[in-house]
Amino acid sequence: MTAVDVHNGRDAELPGRLLVVERDALLPVLRGRAEADFGLPVAACPGWTVREVLAHCSAALDRVLEKRFEEGVFSSESNDRDIAERAEWTHAQVLDELERGMTETGPVLARSGGLLDGLALGEWVHAGDVREALGLPEAYAGPGLPHALELLAWVTRERGHVPLHADLDDLDEPLLLGDGGGERTPARYIGDAATLVRLYAGRAVPEGTGYELAGVEAGELNIYG
Repeated sequence: MTAVDVHNGRDAELPGRLLVVERDALLPVLRGRAEADFGLPVAACPGWTVREVLAHCSAALDRVLEKRFEEGVFSSESNDRDIAERAEWTHAQVLDELERGMTETGPVLARSGGLLDGLALGEWVHAGDVREALGLPEAYAGPGLPHALELLAWVTRERGHVPLHADLDDLDEPLLLGDGGGERTPARYIGDAATLVRLYAGRAVPEGTGYELAGVEAGELNIYG
């Protein structure tokens, strides 16, 4: 994997690329799973099953495509309503909507000026949640990882998140995340990229995972906290 360069401004097509890569990697696997697998609990999303996480993801992309952003959208209550609206759908219908969203949402995100870029990252993280719940390999990794890291660097910089210098086992060169406006010395992370993603997404790190984090508490990295 080559270094991620985020110093040339926003890549408007990056969110769409991430969605398409994850679509091609995950959807065929999901379509081949047994019915019972869709009822498995997702540890990262307490109270939700695999199916409900997928329904949430497909609904979010559908809202973007249809430009439905009423007050309170993407709140817990709004997410629960979206899932409930799909309760009578077959698993195949949920996957069809998700595939359409991951295929067609990219150009809409590109035109958002960066306001919706984080949604693509969230979809990818939820794909990792589903992979972990199903016991699949490469949760929070896989072919979409280079795009996800680049997008994470962009999102954290735009939000003025705590600056961090990451020496990743998966990259040839360091990755710089966040932007403290020069007021804070960058924190330091040493370890693998999937664990870094877990920290930024507020996901549990498997016991025994080796990594080093200095200059910041793990909870400060959570972009969803």
